[in-house]
Amino acid sequence: MERSNYLSIEKDNGIATLWLDKKDDKQNIISPDLIGLFDEVFAELEADASVKAVVIISRKKDFIAGADIKAFKAEKHGDFQPISRKGHEIMSRIEHATKPVVAAISGTCYGLGVEMALACHARIVTDDRSTKLALPEVKLGLLPGGGGTQRLPRLIGIQKALDMMLTGKNI
Repeated sequence: MERSNYLSIEKDNGIATLWLDKKDDKQNIISPDLIGLFDEVFAELEADASVKAVVIISRKKDFIAGADIKAFKAEKHGDFQPISRKGHEIMSRIEHATKPVVAAISGTCYGLGVEMALACHARIVTDDRSTKLALPEVKLGLLPGGGGTQRLPRLIGIQKALDMMLTGKNI
């Protein structure tokens, strides 16, 4: 079921597969509009008794290339706070979902893509040279803003997390 020019949902045998596929773009990026759409979709999936688990995956060669910096820059300063709050709500909704949510990662997974994957209950990553995870926003003078500063250290330990969060290096 096509939900927008960004994602579609397929349900089969209790598994809802949330396919990311930003039309007319080479990569999937998270925009303010997509944040609202995720909220709507996850509310529906949580309410659907036939759905037992959710898998987030990309139809493109890359998972999520991060945030749509141009779209976020275009937001007026006062408009950004509600978007940021909504983003935190989405990550929290994923993290505290009553049904397992799995990120199936292949290719590039940067910034908000990593933070979304961290909010999931499990992450499956392809063993391929093209698969890279990073929090490169630090190279723009920004800290990870989707809860990654809390979730990453819990997952991999503070030393490894600090290296990733403060350098923006690929892993």
